[in-house]
Amino acid sequence: MNPSRRSLLASALLAPVAAIHRPVLAQADWPSRPIKLIVAFAPGGFTDIAARLLADSLSRKLGQPVFVDNRAGAAGMIGTQAAAQAGNDGYTILLGTISTHAIDVGLGKKLPYDPAKDFLPISGVAKGPLVMVVPPSLGVKNVSELIARAKASPGKLTYASGGNGTTSHLAAELFKSIAGVDMLHVPYKSPSLATTGILGGQVDVMFDTVPTSLPHVSAGKLVALGVTGNQSVDLMKNVPALGPVLKGFNPDTWAVLFAPAGVKPEIASRLSAAVRDSLAAPEVQKRLSDIGMVPFPVQGRDIAEFIRNDTTRWADLIAKNHITVD
Repeated sequence: MNPSRRSLLASALLAPVAAIHRPVLAQADWPSRPIKLIVAFAPGGFTDIAARLLADSLSRKLGQPVFVDNRAGAAGMIGTQAAAQAGNDGYTILLGTISTHAIDVGLGKKLPYDPAKDFLPISGVAKGPLVMVVPPSLGVKNVSELIARAKASPGKLTYASGGNGTTSHLAAELFKSIAGVDMLHVPYKSPSLATTGILGGQVDVMFDTVPTSLPHVSAGKLVALGVTGNQSVDLMKNVPALGPVLKGFNPDTWAVLFAPAGVKPEIASRLSAAVRDSLAAPEVQKRLSDIGMVPFPVQGRDIAEFIRNDTTRWADLIAKNHITVD
């Protein structure tokens, strides 16, 4: 046979084998370039802080830069939609939250993505309590006094939120339901504006994250009446837990790492292992503790079940209280 024809025949025979092995090699080589970690909220909040801490650790674990891309807007929908549409090659991931993947579902929003179908939960990252704060001018020292004030004047006390359907809104609605009080909702266009409102004494109550509230509480500009859940936090040792006073009141906030649906199992497995190792590191645990959070290394079926249960819990509250969004 002519040498050139032999070469052509060999190439033709080997072509299917090469086609089979190219994707396998591509998966084995992942990651071969930087990874984008989308955060659907503005810099500075709990989600952003947790994302930057995680990105730094993942960069070392995976051997490629992991950079945070803040895509704020529409209460998290803009960034979450961008992640859903980014492709499933493992080079775009999302730090989703209680808002984007649980509360929004129960609110019946016309979401440009399906939280359950468009994403694969990789691993829990962090969770933590909210803080119930009031301005000093309100003259309330503890949650029992606040409840008594609210019951004495139904609908007179106001509470701030970062907007209809946000975590701060739903936490206050859960509080109203369990405490049996009536307070007027004052929704702001963003969490930062809500914080400004309560600092200025324009509203009476707000549920906020520990890292956002702590500087104002430490400076005496706000009074912390309690933290959600059954345990106090190290950063606010003198602030009591609200769980023992209000049974079932545990609207903790959380962040979970997601990949777009369809990501290769090998990539999902490497991400899961990298997150697990990151959260086990003492320095990461300390830095989370420094912002009032704890590691949340729940993975596999357990994290999927956790999200489903939390989604159902908030949907039930939303339906019971006839909560709607603009």
